[in-house]
Amino acid sequence: MTPIREVVLGSATLDRFRSVLNDEQWDRLQRAAERARSDFEGRVIWNVNSTARGGGVAELLSSLVPYSRAAGVDVRWLVIEGDPDFFRVTKRIHNMLHGSPGDGLGISAEDDATYLATTERNAAELAALIGPDDLVLLHDPQTAGLVEPLQSTGARVVWRCHVGADTPNDLVEKAWSFLLPHVIDADRVVFSRAAFVWDGLDRARVSVIPPSIDAFTPKNQPLPPASAEAILRACGIHEGPSDGEAVFTRLDGSPARVVRGVDRSGSAPLPATVPAVVQVSRWDRLKDPAGVLRGFVQGIAPSTDAHLVLAGPSTAAVADDPEGAAVLAEVAEQAGRLAPGLRDRVHLFSLPMDDLQENAIIVNALQRRADVVVQKSLAEGFGLTVAEAMWKARPVVASAVGGVQDQIVDGESGLLVKPDDLDGFGDAVCGLLGDPGRAEWMGHNARERVRGAFLGARHLEQYVDLFEGVLT
Repeated sequence: MTPIREVVLGSATLDRFRSVLNDEQWDRLQRAAERARSDFEGRVIWNVNSTARGGGVAELLSSLVPYSRAAGVDVRWLVIEGDPDFFRVTKRIHNMLHGSPGDGLGISAEDDATYLATTERNAAELAALIGPDDLVLLHDPQTAGLVEPLQSTGARVVWRCHVGADTPNDLVEKAWSFLLPHVIDADRVVFSRAAFVWDGLDRARVSVIPPSIDAFTPKNQPLPPASAEAILRACGIHEGPSDGEAVFTRLDGSPARVVRGVDRSGSAPLPATVPAVVQVSRWDRLKDPAGVLRGFVQGIAPSTDAHLVLAGPSTAAVADDPEGAAVLAEVAEQAGRLAPGLRDRVHLFSLPMDDLQENAIIVNALQRRADVVVQKSLAEGFGLTVAEAMWKARPVVASAVGGVQDQIVDGESGLLVKPDDLDGFGDAVCGLLGDPGRAEWMGHNARERVRGAFLGARHLEQYVDLFEGVLT
């Protein structure tokens, strides 16, 4: 175990947003920045979560913190410590909040003791840093136990839950039975969508704030086709030496180059000219990579010449997800049983995480390479990879679960299918592969959908409203 550590980030100018917002959106953002400078002067806003890399929360904070600092607000990001037992418990809670049993062990009295012991250690360290006038934003189940001890410092404490279930079952009920006593007295509780709000919370202290993407990070910045091809070759996704420079621009404006390669789990490189169906996500059973593979084998491969790419982060780099390596191994074993000709059309790529901005530009290039991006999750809190692909004007086929339903207007900015409908999934993907004009039209609509609702400027405005409400 290591002590609490701060993720040190600089600031990123808000002027960047002028190029992607309309006049009304730009004026709202400027007014929000002015209010933030006035209202939060002399205070620190602390974000606290359980990992600095891997997953949507870390990506959100990587962009929102620099933009908040650019607005003149002292915003910081701390990562709590935890041992493997703690993360096994919190992963179980995470799965149960989605209505899934995970490892099926439930939450025992021993698990409760493990959770409390870890949160008590973290709370003691945090209390030494946080002042009575400060604001604290805690993220997800790993931090729920910090609400009460941090409120005792005099700080205002907000807890944000990024996950939930559209139709709660007894597993969701048990997870909330564990969490509710910890968070019920938080100054505010934030959810990604209204359907996730739990009974027993004071609705006057509940806010709904959907996540957002940063259009200017290496993951989402413009990337010419020649640059994308050079990056894909440099990291080993495409075969052969690069004909160009695998370069990109970091958040601070400095140039960088892709130097690390992907782990292909025994897969061949992706041929540069074949149609590609791509899913990028953590190696998590709720993302259903095994189901994507079955859907490809049954419904897509027989009718098209497309190849399938399943890509995710290096499993050794995601500290708070102990199941990732096992999920990747299961999918690799499943792919290995395919007939040789079909096996050659399935590609498993674990992306390097040593440099997070290098990882992001590889994802950017891979999503732009895709003819169709898919996200066939069994459950989702929001699903940032969907908005990322939509911003790149890619046609998306995704499960009608969680916040994915809030992003995609079915038939206009993407296609939604039931998560267990492999036939429908295959038909949707094949339909887009066979009709490039419709796919292009849908991709255009998708980009405009994200511009209007899911860029970081809107998120920053809502956070200003949230903390103003907490203070008053």
